Amino acid sequence: MVVGITISDLALYVFGSGVVQIGLVLLVVLLAARFISGSSAFALTAGIQSMLVQLLPAPPGGVFVRTIDGLIGGLLALVVTAFIPRDPRGLARTDANKLFDFFIESLDSLRLALRDVNMEVADDALRKVRRSQPLIDNWRMSLDSAVAISRISPFLNKYRDELKGQVRLMRGMDLATRNLRVVIRRVDFLLKDGIARPYLADLCDQLHSAVALMREGLNDSEALDNAQQELLEIIRQLDPKRFGIADQIREASVLLLLRPLVVDLLCASGMSEDEARAELPEV
Repeated sequence: MVVGITISDLALYVFGSGVVQIGLVLLVVLLAARFISGSSAFALTAGIQSMLVQLLPAPPGGVFVRTIDGLIGGLLALVVTAFIPRDPRGLARTDANKLFDFFIESLDSLRLALRDVNMEVADDALRKVRRSQPLIDNWRMSLDSAVAISRISPFLNKYRDELKGQVRLMRGMDLATRNLRVVIRRVDFLLKDGIARPYLADLCDQLHSAVALMREGLNDSEALDNAQQELLEIIRQLDPKRFGIADQIREASVLLLLRPLVVDLLCASGMSEDEARAELPEV
């Protein structure tokens, strides 16, 4: 808010008000906000405040009074956050569970579609997965807020390591969800030939079990270790020659698309990307 108010106050003092000034101020504020923070919410908040400054009449005492008020309000908010904090983990866990629920439901749909050649289920899963980005964005924003609060408050500083682990989990799940979209799209196309793929359905069932353990890992590090072991067993199976489909490009492509997805899940569980890739069988 202070960023938007300060830039708008300065522009108002130098250039005055008007339609052209409003457009230029909004452009400058949004650009500055994106350089300061990668959060879209930050840019939106700064932009709204800059517009209010441009549209509302200046208060008694001059235009920069609003900037001073913003600084005082911001400092007071930081003090309250530091000494009367809320537990920052609750909302982040809620948003995390929503993404995990969606991911597991998508794997269930994928398993059913592959086992029964159910195009209706595959089409429905594809429609849903295309709308999954808000789930990731919500988790990222609530987690950013939780990390910020834990840095400010001395009472919640003890949760910083736990939240760092959740940040790693979120980043891995973000990438895995993006790869899941590609896999479901490919499966939706593949099933048009009317042939069931029970071995792919079995792999989806194994992934379901591993991801369910990863969700438990939000509260239990041992569950995350168990999930990693299951994922290692899965990734070592992802070789088209194992299932006799090395010469079937359309079918083998689905199996190959599962490889980066499982690598992302392994990274989310705590393994480095190089270590995860080293577990991939040669093809």
